[in-house]
Amino acid sequence: MQYRALGVLGAFAFVPDAFPDERGTFTAPFLESVFTAAVGHRFPETRQASCSTSRRDVLRGVHYTRTPPGTTKYVYCAHGRALDIVVDLRVGSPTFMAWDTVVLDADSPTAVYFPLGVGHAFLALRDGTAMCYMHSGEYVSDHEYAVSALDPALGLPLGEADDLVVSARDREALTVAEAHALGLLPRYQDCVELQRQLGHTARHP
Repeated sequence: MQYRALGVLGAFAFVPDAFPDERGTFTAPFLESVFTAAVGHRFPETRQASCSTSRRDVLRGVHYTRTPPGTTKYVYCAHGRALDIVVDLRVGSPTFMAWDTVVLDADSPTAVYFPLGVGHAFLALRDGTAMCYMHSGEYVSDHEYAVSALDPALGLPLGEADDLVVSARDREALTVAEAHALGLLPRYQDCVELQRQLGHTARHP
């Protein structure tokens, strides 16, 4: 498995080896030893695993979890193809408002790690795109927030907005500036302190 740091501090992409034969292909999207070598701490105990399916041009996000309590996320594509987007929403972070993209493709599996306080969005590039998630916390609706992926201040590479399939929740989401003004964005130091309390000392790329 190969890995690389992304343009958002603490976020990483992981590319597993693929083992094809006459039956198909075997891959391991997550290896804890490689994750630990990259990030500098073990992945937190997985408390929820989830999967979403989307048709082409579906846009989901930018979603994030109130921190504290915070939730880390490890994402890969089990079927189809998606443009996965990492957005730094941590106020005070050296990469605040920065974003990076990774193409996740079931035919050439790659996974993305989202540390505490970092937002996630993706654009499905094929029908039947299935995105799988490992979460360090269970879903609690009151803790789940969103900012608009269409916020011009972010400038995410999403193409024409009219071509996108977006839920009412995501289309009506606040801009980053509005969420910041309302105190809804996570603070970078809170994320760092929470990681420290949990015994997770993140390695800075």
